[in-house]
Amino acid sequence: MSTAGELTSASPLETIRVERIDPGTWRDRAVELLAGGARFLSLYASGRESPVVRAVFESSELTVLETVSASVPSIVDLAPAATWDEREAHDLFAIEFPGHEPLRPLVDHPDDLAAWTIAVHGHDPHQVAVGPIHAGIIESGHFRFHNVGERILHVDIRLFYKHRGLERLAEQLPVDEAIRVAQRACAACAVANSVAFAQACEQALGLRPDDGLAAVRTVLLELERIWNHLNDISAVCAGIGFAPGSMAFAALKERAQRVNAQIAGHRFLFDTVSIGRSPLELNQAKARQAHAELRTIQLDAARAWREVRFNGSVQARLDGVGALTRDQAIALGTVGPAARAAGVAFDRRSSGTRLAYSGFVPAAPASPTGDVRARLELRATELDASFAVLDQLLARRLDAPVAHPCGPIGTPGFAAIESPRGETVCSVHLEDGERVARLHLRTGSYANWPSVAAAATDNLLPDFPLINKSFELCYSCADR
Repeated sequence: MSTAGELTSASPLETIRVERIDPGTWRDRAVELLAGGARFLSLYASGRESPVVRAVFESSELTVLETVSASVPSIVDLAPAATWDEREAHDLFAIEFPGHEPLRPLVDHPDDLAAWTIAVHGHDPHQVAVGPIHAGIIESGHFRFHNVGERILHVDIRLFYKHRGLERLAEQLPVDEAIRVAQRACAACAVANSVAFAQACEQALGLRPDDGLAAVRTVLLELERIWNHLNDISAVCAGIGFAPGSMAFAALKERAQRVNAQIAGHRFLFDTVSIGRSPLELNQAKARQAHAELRTIQLDAARAWREVRFNGSVQARLDGVGALTRDQAIALGTVGPAARAAGVAFDRRSSGTRLAYSGFVPAAPASPTGDVRARLELRATELDASFAVLDQLLARRLDAPVAHPCGPIGTPGFAAIESPRGETVCSVHLEDGERVARLHLRTGSYANWPSVAAAATDNLLPDFPLINKSFELCYSCADR
């Protein structure tokens, strides 16, 4: 049997349909949704004594499948993007997923190597272990390469070395306190995580941002995207040993973060988003000053990019390395620049009505080859798009923005935000309209880590650092 409750809002894309179903019909319903063109977004569990499993699909509305059971049929053969979600739900909530074989641990770290890696057989394969401690100042991550010579046959990625339990920490907190927990899942995506949480809470509370609040949040999101993209271009240049490009874009990233500090008092834009309002006072003087500096950064970035784009040695190092096909990107649920570089033309900014992206057209790669070059060039193109959005918004009055009641109050609330690394999906369940009962944050980095392994296959081991940098994912987003 199935019962459905529907929460509506002003946009059909924000219509939520919760279907409470028996475990026996879980898989059949997933088949129906996917066959009808729905897109899998996330799967998560809550509770141990009476565990609840939820899966979120998007078409013209959001459909949330919900079942109370400690054993739910796997859907990974239908939606491979659910693989990490099912593994995480198993480790954290002891949910069994019959059909997911082998159900390897993700958050748990068993000592037995065979328990978490895929066996590779053939003529003369060997393993190379990298991490979890690295030579660079980065978070902990273990990459287990299965090679023949220097050719990569497969990569097992093990993260979650510093799992902080942020989602559990947010439980029972008032929403105004819990937003600080969601924000700290990742400093590089602090705004995206905060806006996703705020929008999910506002949807559950029946609130909708006015034009001013939508504009301020959009400004913050694009400021965050600019410094991240500048940093990512610098990282790829460093990965191929092109010091002029690495240093130029690192300096530009520093300048962009100083703009953040001038506007918001924080280089990473912490504490700039609140539920139902904006704590940021972006007056005209600050806006003009930021606007002027951003224009000089844009011009200097264009000059630095020409040095990268027309350097033959640099370009020869990028072509064909770490290619992710369009079919792989769709199956794995790849999001953001990595997906668009592979020909998946989806950008969350072009849909939804709670931010100031009216008429936004996603950047498209000149050639969607899905390799390091395509991912790098797409970021450069997206920089121009972000500067153009800010050019328009910083010319507006952005003071005193708020959210207004817009419809029925209900739970859950959902939001999807285009972070610098791709779509971040936030699910929030509230108690008494003010405290968090369950928070689930699936960041763009979390969604894309399996794609790094896919892109590395059949490449040379020395190319992996370059491939990894071209995705430039957060470890912290997994360790949330």
